[in-house]
Order: sequence, then structure tokens, then C-alpha cells
Amino acid sequence: MITKEYAKDGKSCKVTFELPGDVDAKNVHIVGEFNDWDEDANPMTRQDDGSFTISLELETGRQYRFRYLLDAVRWENDWHADSYIPNPFSSDDSIVDLSMPD
Repeated sequence: MITKEYAKDGKSCKVTFELPGDVDAKNVHIVGEFNDWDEDANPMTRQDDGSFTISLELETGRQYRFRYLLDAVRWENDWHADSYIPNPFSSDDSIVDLSMPD
């Protein structure tokens, strides 16, 4: 699940990413264009219910590709992403769209 809180000036958005606890993973990182696909840059925090969350402050006016990396070996999409786009690895990337709301 993805929740968005746009700043009043519209230049940034606090995006909270949540992966449910039934993913069967010990650790999860969010990896995408916002961190140059760095697999170690953004570890997610495990919650008491087993889910994983992270909040990132991202620039608005664009879309970002991303995926979740589970236990450093398994890639997963966010099935609540704004859209999906094929990647060069014969799978899809999740998209979070940070165009300004109406």
C-alpha cells in the first residue's frame, strides 16, 4: 500500500510504502529510481503485525520506478502501485506517480 502526503508548497511529498506481513521475509529494502537502485539504501522497518514500512520524502512532478527486495534475493512489486512498466529483466517495475493532485 502507498500513502501520499503532499507538502503545502507542492514541491515534495511524503510517501509511505507498506508491504504486508504475509510476504515471508526477514528483511525488506525498497529500491528504485529515488535511490539510484541502491539495494542497501532504504531498509524498511518491520512492524508488530509483521508488515514492513518506510516513509520517503520525494520530489513531486514525476513518476518513480521501484520494487521491493526481500532477503536480498527476491524482487516483488507493490500490487497497490499507481501503475506498472516493463523493465529490461522481463518483469515489471511498480510506479509511484507524484504528479500534483487536482
